[in-house]
Amino acid sequence: MGLLQEKLAKYDLPQKFMAQGVYPYFREIEGKQGTEVEMGGHEVLMFGSNAYTGLTGDERVIEAGVKAMHKYGSGCAGSRFLNGTLDLHVQLEKELAAFVGKDEALCFSTGFTVNSGVIPALTDRNDYIICDDRDHASIVDGRRLSFSQQLKYKHNDMADLEKQLQKCNPDSVKLIIVDGVFSMEGDLANLPEIVRLKHKYNATIMVDEAHGLGVFGKQGRGVCDHFGLTHEVDLIMGTFSKSLASIGGFIAADSSIINWLRHNARTYIFSASNTPAATASALEALHIIQNEPERLEALWEATNYALKRFREAGFEIGATESPIIPLYVRDTEKTFMVTKLAFDEGVFINPVIPPACAPQDTLVRVALMATHTKDQIDRAVEKLVKAFKALDIL
Repeated sequence: MGLLQEKLAKYDLPQKFMAQGVYPYFREIEGKQGTEVEMGGHEVLMFGSNAYTGLTGDERVIEAGVKAMHKYGSGCAGSRFLNGTLDLHVQLEKELAAFVGKDEALCFSTGFTVNSGVIPALTDRNDYIICDDRDHASIVDGRRLSFSQQLKYKHNDMADLEKQLQKCNPDSVKLIIVDGVFSMEGDLANLPEIVRLKHKYNATIMVDEAHGLGVFGKQGRGVCDHFGLTHEVDLIMGTFSKSLASIGGFIAADSSIINWLRHNARTYIFSASNTPAATASALEALHIIQNEPERLEALWEATNYALKRFREAGFEIGATESPIIPLYVRDTEKTFMVTKLAFDEGVFINPVIPPACAPQDTLVRVALMATHTKDQIDRAVEKLVKAFKALDIL
C-alpha cells in the first residue's frame, strides 16, 4: 500500500460502514423520481429528495427538455463566454431576474459553481467575507477560494454577527453570505436582523435561496420575498436542481454586479454552459410554479401535516420552519443504522453526519414534496417510529 492509500485508510469512515452493511449512499433509483421510487426491485417512499414542487417527473417539464434537444442539440460544446450562449439561456435569465426582483441574472451549470465562482470574484484582500457557520458547503468552498479576510458567526446568532462586523475596517467591503433556508436543519436566516446590521455597518448581503425558491414567498419567490426584503438583499442565488426540476443555478443582482461577474466569475467563464434540455426544463418549471399556486399550497399542507405528526410521535425536530424536517439522532453509527432500518421498511431518508453537521448534531433528514399525500406521510412516520425505537433513540 502506498503512502497516499495508507493516509486515506486512516480516515475511511465509509469503508467501516460498508463492512457493517449499513452504508447508505449511492443507492440506485430505477426510474423517475417521485414520492415513490423503484430501488433494488421494490417500491420505496421517497422522503430524501429536494424536489419540493414535485415537478421532476412532470410531463410538461420533460417535454420542454425534449423539444430543446431537438432544436439545439444535446450540448453547447463551449462556455457562455464563447460559443455557449443560447437565446434560451438569455430568456431564462431575464425571467429569473424578474421572478426574484432583480435587474439581471446569470445562469451557471450547477448551483455549486454559482457560489464557488461568484464569492471569490466579488471581494479582494482588503475586504471581508462573513458567513453563518452552517452555510452550505458551496459557500464554504467559495470563501476558501477568496483572498479576502474571512469571518464566521455562530448559527443565526445576531449578536455574534455584529461582533464580527465590528472587527472589520469600516471602509472595506463587508459581504455577509447566508442560506435563506438552512439545508440540513430547515430553519430560516434571521434576515430582518441581518438587514438591520447591514445598514448599521454598511455591509452587503448575499442570500442563497437554493431551498427557498418554490417554497417561500409569493409564487415561491423565496425567503427574501417572504420577509419583504428583496430590495435590501444585494445578491440572490438559486438552483434549478430542487424546485425547478433540472440542473444548474443562477445569481441575480443589479446590472453592475452581474456585468462584473459575467467577465470575472471563473466557474462561469471556464465551464461549459448548461445543456439546452436542462435550461428548457428549468424554464418550464418556473412557468408552472408561477401559474399553479395550488402546488405551493399543497407543499405547505403536506409540510404542516408532517411537522404535526413528527412532533406528536415525539421526535426531536429542532427549529425547522420548512419542508426540511431533521430527526435528530446525535450519534453517527445510529444515524447510519436508522437510515438502513428505514430503508428496509420502505422509506428513503438521508443521513446527515460531519462535516455536514457537528458530531453531536447528527440526524436523518426528511424532505416533503407538494405531491406527498397524508397517507404516505402517515406510513413514513409509522416506519420511522419503529426504526428509532429499535435503536432506543425515541
